Amino acid sequence: MKLQGKVVNWNDDKGFGFVEPNGGGDRAFVHIKAFKSRSRRPVNGEVIIYELVRENSNRFKAINIKFARDTEASSNRSKSKGGGNFGVAFIIVFCVGLSTSIVVGKLPLIVAGLYVAMSLITFIAYAIDKSAAQNGRWRTKESTLHLFSTFGGWPGAYFAQNKLRHKSSKKEFKSVYWVTVILNLGGLIWLHTEKGTKFLNNTVVPLLNG
Repeated sequence: MKLQGKVVNWNDDKGFGFVEPNGGGDRAFVHIKAFKSRSRRPVNGEVIIYELVRENSNRFKAINIKFARDTEASSNRSKSKGGGNFGVAFIIVFCVGLSTSIVVGKLPLIVAGLYVAMSLITFIAYAIDKSAAQNGRWRTKESTLHLFSTFGGWPGAYFAQNKLRHKSSKKEFKSVYWVTVILNLGGLIWLHTEKGTKFLNNTVVPLLNG
């Protein structure tokens, strides 16, 4: 049975201390050799996950010890990887669908060019904002990043979040990001309608062609 508790009375010179389980229970002896990973040493107050055994002396000892924050970090990486696989697959399907629409004449090639250009601009905007955050400079507004995504830069935003590790852990930001993706795809679908095609051919294409 896995338990979770806090390290107390840790003596780093001797490499041992005790753990008090969260929620109450038997206090157990902790030795540095019981840690599965010894890349770093525990400190007082550190939360650990462990198994409890009773020794012949009737004293409790913790074994198979892991740092709780390492376990959480590993779990978050696994979730991120799973979400990353979905995101990449989603973008691949989108690119296939967009390419098909262009090949069959539903959309002009310039639409693909717009997505590439906006994705590049958005990726650069994320990179600049991350640099600004690290160096204490003026930040790019989140609303600006979302605006870029709405107007076709959402693939670039996705890769920026995952490759640059920027904004990828903010749940509220990610939720709004996916709203921008839905809005953009809704607009793309509308361009396939009669009104959308007229707007594209009579307004957007002439404007882009100068």
